[in-house]
Amino acid sequence: MTGLVKDKVAIVTGGAKGLGYGISRCLAQAGAHLLITGRDGAAAEAVAAEITQSFGVRAIGMSADMGVKTEVEAMIERAVSEFGGLDILVNNASQLSPNVLLEQKTDEMLQRTLEIGTWGSWWAMRAAFPHMKARGGGSIINFYSIDAQTGAWLHADYNMNKGAILGLTRTAAVEWGRFNIRTNAIAPTGMGQVFADLAENVPGFLEMATASNPLKRAGDPEKDIGPVVLFLASEMSRFVNGELINVDGGQHLPGYVSVPHNLAEMEAQT
Repeated sequence: MTGLVKDKVAIVTGGAKGLGYGISRCLAQAGAHLLITGRDGAAAEAVAAEITQSFGVRAIGMSADMGVKTEVEAMIERAVSEFGGLDILVNNASQLSPNVLLEQKTDEMLQRTLEIGTWGSWWAMRAAFPHMKARGGGSIINFYSIDAQTGAWLHADYNMNKGAILGLTRTAAVEWGRFNIRTNAIAPTGMGQVFADLAENVPGFLEMATASNPLKRAGDPEKDIGPVVLFLASEMSRFVNGELINVDGGQHLPGYVSVPHNLAEMEAQT
């Protein structure tokens, strides 16, 4: 994979932790220069320094809340000013609200989830557009979810958000393809922040979570998820546009059981 995106400029939102961390490392190993963002600016800067030392590319960490338009636009401008342009935008950042039933979700939960995901992707893509157009093309990778595919319990706002992102992805693919800007989405399942915490702290969780996966394991952010993002970011996918790729070991085929074990207790609180 070395050199597939050599000297390309990439932004990875939420790129210091979980899946984003693995994706950042994978792109850097393939030669990309990176702007890594997240609400935890110190973590983003630390990961950028680690990547620069490990792979010899330029990497910068920056605090940016994807739910704040001015910060999203500043993120794009920082990448362009530091590196001279923008080739790859990975909209990885997302927000999970408390796990409660649909009828218990609040407008505030939905608003924040949409701000981080749908609005953040919208703002970032629109701000990136003129710079990618000026470069003669680019690649945008958005994130969908198996939760939206299966209608996962307790994630009504998150699922709604992911459905909107998929619609945005396909529209951008149709409208911006004429500028050689390709827009695709992946639906990954892997050892992200929440999954990794549960695997570490809840006995038997990892075995239970992977029992129905055809490959019988959880996805590794750098070795399993990152290479698919790299594929979509590189010239290897130069004729792939408007696609949704499941990166989950086949988990989308059997789906998974998301009914909460304490459903009766949750309903009693309604």
